[in-house]
Amino acid sequence: MKNLGNMLKQAQQMQAKMQEMQAKLEAATMEGQAGAGMVKVTLSGKGDLKGITIDPSLMAAEEREVLEDLIVAAHADAKQKVEAMMAEEMGKATSGLNIPGMGGGLGGFKLPF
Repeated sequence: MKNLGNMLKQAQQMQAKMQEMQAKLEAATMEGQAGAGMVKVTLSGKGDLKGITIDPSLMAAEEREVLEDLIVAAHADAKQKVEAMMAEEMGKATSGLNIPGMGGGLGGFKLPF
């Protein structure tokens, strides 16, 4: 029964850390760039698009395809930064927890946020 009590305590600690992590992610923003900063995309810590900044020189009709490509590239850059931040926060939230079958953390598990 002692192990069950420890597991429940660890689960409560993990839940509190996860709630704290989600609050941090909600408040965080990440900016991705492309074209030497000519296109910038801002995402929330949860990956929601918050804004796009486009250099006026890219607004010419003949630059349309370049602009479209740069928007996609800037979004990918921001998304990669959000994922790295999420992985770091997840590591912090699960460090020190000895959950059976998970090697002291969540291993390769991906959570839906």
